[in-house]
Amino acid sequence: MVVRKGNQFVLGGQPFYLNGFNTYWLMILAVDASTRAKITETFEYASAVGLTVGRTWAFNDGGWRALQQSPGVYDENVFKVMGDVSNLAKFGGKSQYVKWGNEAGLKLTSDDDFFTHPTLKAYYKAHVNLIENHLVSTWDFKHPNIFLQAWIEEMASYVKSIDSNHLVEVGVEGFYGPSTPNRQQFNPNTLSAQVGTDFIRNHQALGIDFATVHIYPDTWISNVVSNTYLQFVGSWMQSHIDDADKMLGKPVVFTEFGVSVKDNNFSVNFRDLFINIVYRNVMNSAMRGGSAAGSLLWQLFPEGVDNMDDGYAVVLAKNPSTSNIISLQSKKIKTFTIPSLHG
Repeated sequence: MVVRKGNQFVLGGQPFYLNGFNTYWLMILAVDASTRAKITETFEYASAVGLTVGRTWAFNDGGWRALQQSPGVYDENVFKVMGDVSNLAKFGGKSQYVKWGNEAGLKLTSDDDFFTHPTLKAYYKAHVNLIENHLVSTWDFKHPNIFLQAWIEEMASYVKSIDSNHLVEVGVEGFYGPSTPNRQQFNPNTLSAQVGTDFIRNHQALGIDFATVHIYPDTWISNVVSNTYLQFVGSWMQSHIDDADKMLGKPVVFTEFGVSVKDNNFSVNFRDLFINIVYRNVMNSAMRGGSAAGSLLWQLFPEGVDNMDDGYAVVLAKNPSTSNIISLQSKKIKTFTIPSLHG
């Protein structure tokens, strides 16, 4: 098992660095026999370029191909891949829990009742318990926002009470909040400090093993590709690496990063440069024993499922330059870690 030792991950007595990818769609394609081969295709390409960690979701509450059809009622055919609860209404998440609560007669008025109402928290704990029994590699709470701190503390404690072996993280974007006003200068915009998350305070909660950060300058700053993106990546990553080192004493993983083809002035060359900078910052930290513990590209895609592409899809078969960059990073990572992680 991967464990945390100070500001680093350790596997088999050696430092372990994540070099991986996101595949939010894994569960959706897994349930359909006609698309299941796409999963094998994606993992084969990922393995060929040396990627060792895949991050996916195990939440899809109500609706099409739902994992959890109603509180505590699951479709075992969908239970082929696993993850956690989201803020994204498209996949159910907290809004679906509130809907279920109202169907049970609770008379709830806000999606944020998910974080405070005892019945909804009990629904969530039951979901966590079932997922744990199917085994996961890390727990990712995935984007909860206001009423967050008490919810993080309660749920992290609960997860650790039923599963002390796996690592737990919050899944926030990394925005600085009220606990560190002096760090808000690194946020991508002024609204970031008001969304309800607080990078330092959230990750100081007991039971949270490592910090997470996302990197989406095209969503947060401007959808026009420019060197501003690259400048932001440098300061954003370094501030979080420094804080994980000095304030948290925990690893930090850049769990989502990418550039969308929908951005104005997008080019594959620019995306490659963007990826390279993220990788370089991780390696610079690794070479000095710092807290950056890896990165997960958003996101790898197989060919032929363009209808599910959010704009950030990287199809390795069609992007040899990007494949070469990822492969080179994988080789560098091996200098600091053992060959692979399965989980």
